[in-house]
Amino acid sequence: MNLLAFDTSTETLSVAVRAGAAGPLFEHAGPGGAQASAALIPAIQDLLARAGLRLAQLDAIAFGRGPGSFTGLRTATAVAQGLGFGSGVPVLPIDTLLAVAEEAHGRCGAQRVVALLDARMDEVYAAAYERDGGGWTQRRAPALLRPEAVEAPAGWTLAGNAVELHAARLPAGMPRCAVLPTARALLRLAPAALADGTAHEAARALPLYVRDKVAQTTEERAADRARKDMLRGTAAAGMP
Repeated sequence: MNLLAFDTSTETLSVAVRAGAAGPLFEHAGPGGAQASAALIPAIQDLLARAGLRLAQLDAIAFGRGPGSFTGLRTATAVAQGLGFGSGVPVLPIDTLLAVAEEAHGRCGAQRVVALLDARMDEVYAAAYERDGGGWTQRRAPALLRPEAVEAPAGWTLAGNAVELHAARLPAGMPRCAVLPTARALLRLAPAALADGTAHEAARALPLYVRDKVAQTTEERAADRARKDMLRGTAAAGMP
């Protein structure tokens, strides 16, 4: 199975190509964010050339559909749609939080994962997944939460970039695995997603935002600053 996968949902751009189920893996990682829109297509072209594949030879184009950076999700969706339209190859949208769980399984051996990605604006994207045989069962759908509102039962692993960014505000005493949603993880998830009928024609490749607003109001920013100042003052005074 020939697969292309990419994720631009975080500050890291991740792209991977595999030619055949047992073929070599070709990967690219670089700065994401605003730079992803310029770097993604050249990276794809380079990896396809290194793998000896033409776009039309792919069985599917997998991409991280979100949640994550709004700009990054739009970039990934637009590129997936464009490549799919041009080649006739089906596109495979995969949740970025599921990719976090898969990466935590590969890196840390986690079987039950609360996947957490920084959502900015003092919030995190969160979802829970449990390993079931060779695949995953979603136990909690993607949601937008304050770090303090994240719940994790005993024996579950907290995983994602939020475990470092919001370390002190997440449930204590839980195993943690600082990982990102990588293209390598998307490639591992792609065969099961294809078997489940997740692949779509290009026009149906859509992002998963979860959040419906991209910026705080002036009042919200002021309230957030006041809350952080109060917390810093409390910590400096040694109060519980």
